[in-house]
Amino acid sequence: MQAIDTSSGRSPLTLSHHLKQRRQRLADRLDQPVVLWSGQRMSRNFPANSYPFRASSHFLYFAGQSIERAAIHLDGGRLTLFLDDPAPSAALWHGPTPSRDQWAEAIAADAAYPYSQLADFLDGALTLPVQDPSSQQQQQHLLQRSFSPTGADADLVQAIVSLRLQHDAAALAELEQAAQVTVRAHQAGMRAIGSTEAQVRAAMEQVIVAANMTCAYNSIVTVHGEVLHNEVYHHPLQPGDLLLADVGAETAGGWAADITRTWPVSGTFSSSQRSLYEVVLAAHDACIAAIQPGVEYRSIHLLGAATLAAGLVDLGILRGAVDDLVDQDVHALFFPHGIGHLLGLDVHDMEDLGDFAGYAPGRQRSDRFGLGYLRLDRPLLPGMVVTIEPGFYQVPALLNDPDRRSRYAPWVNWERLAHFADVRGIRIEDDVLVTDQGHRVLTADLPTSVADLEDWMAG
Repeated sequence: MQAIDTSSGRSPLTLSHHLKQRRQRLADRLDQPVVLWSGQRMSRNFPANSYPFRASSHFLYFAGQSIERAAIHLDGGRLTLFLDDPAPSAALWHGPTPSRDQWAEAIAADAAYPYSQLADFLDGALTLPVQDPSSQQQQQHLLQRSFSPTGADADLVQAIVSLRLQHDAAALAELEQAAQVTVRAHQAGMRAIGSTEAQVRAAMEQVIVAANMTCAYNSIVTVHGEVLHNEVYHHPLQPGDLLLADVGAETAGGWAADITRTWPVSGTFSSSQRSLYEVVLAAHDACIAAIQPGVEYRSIHLLGAATLAAGLVDLGILRGAVDDLVDQDVHALFFPHGIGHLLGLDVHDMEDLGDFAGYAPGRQRSDRFGLGYLRLDRPLLPGMVVTIEPGFYQVPALLNDPDRRSRYAPWVNWERLAHFADVRGIRIEDDVLVTDQGHRVLTADLPTSVADLEDWMAG
């Protein structure tokens, strides 16, 4: 019989305790029953060749296991599992797999029935949509309605957000595991011998796979750091290049890490690279130091923007008062994204719900150039895990845009900027837990200083 992975290294009894607590906390917030679907595999190019299955994060939060084509009914703290037993022919291709009753035991379900009986439990049930279209169609067909975060399911959205914003001990244990493996992956990348981005990527992802984890998102390993979500890996590594690696592990239970480091391919930063790296690092350190309960994450972002702008003024790239530069979004020419995001079961936690998790009630995204990509705008609470990831990028689409060049001409010294042409992109990212007293960096074992990076690469 195929083993059921508890994903955490804890005993099944400990895991069951935390799952039951989550279910009860949901019941304390809602009077209505809830049905959550796990989803199913999606085909890459023909039905038998599918992408790896990964259950819906909302399903995982209460079930703790990635069970395909399943649904759970939550009511008053009780969980009922709906799942068909595997077909006898499945053993030919997949080997012996757990039965419905075995899965029910693994997730501490109170009852278990065939999937066909789910229809009898849907009266008045709230739900959240899964990502794959086939499962969404099943949801809509069975419920006879579509999902609306501001309609019938609004109370469930708010209840889920309130639960998942602050991580319990079981979640934090998994996040720590993902962070530790991700640190080792980046260490392997810094010491990798290769001539292309793909070879460094392979060295990093090998560590993740060897730990029986998956990548939490498509790895970014590139000498073109100005492409924020670069997903091509064919570029050769040249001695004067900086390599930006944004790579994170995900545990079998679905909990993610997210780390970015930028290092010189040659092992030594040039003077211009070092100068700009130190500016980004100053913003990184200032933002982390400011994290504590009650602080507005938007203020953290603006602190990072101001620190970056001040550093660019010191280097002669920008002109003017720092407050004016930030108010006019001049810094966003080089730092267009937000300072970070929530981290949990999703690497951008709960963003399948839009901005309902990231933005506190009554708040909405700004249309400002320097704030429009801010993913989190609410006060920090103990138990939250957030990323801090300032950067400096020379994005041609921004810097060569005639309207922006004209608008920002009084503040940008374009001639001085040309002296930093060997810097395409720099980002430094860590995962930070908000504690009762302040914060703790979950990824602190990976160096960030210029000296430590160069020493590590030298072995």
